[in-house]
Amino acid sequence: MNDQELRAAVLSVVRTIAPELDAGRIEADKPLRNQIDLDSMDWLNVILALREKFRVDIPESDYGKVQTLNAIVAYLGARPAPHSPG
Repeated sequence: MNDQELRAAVLSVVRTIAPELDAGRIEADKPLRNQIDLDSMDWLNVILALREKFRVDIPESDYGKVQTLNAIVAYLGARPAPHSPG
């Protein structure tokens, strides 16, 4: 999965938690949670949904590494096996 596909899949996951998301307004280098005004529980749900969809472990110690859209895409892209959303 290339970066563009990962980006689209990540935004799809975020839309399950925040259906009002306007992907065209997302700034890829700014914290995603702040841009779509998610509380801590909603953000945790995003992280858990990413873990499930991409079948990748995102330990709590790495939550700080997945704050922006670019960071999430880079994090998922660096995982050892290709992650097909299911």
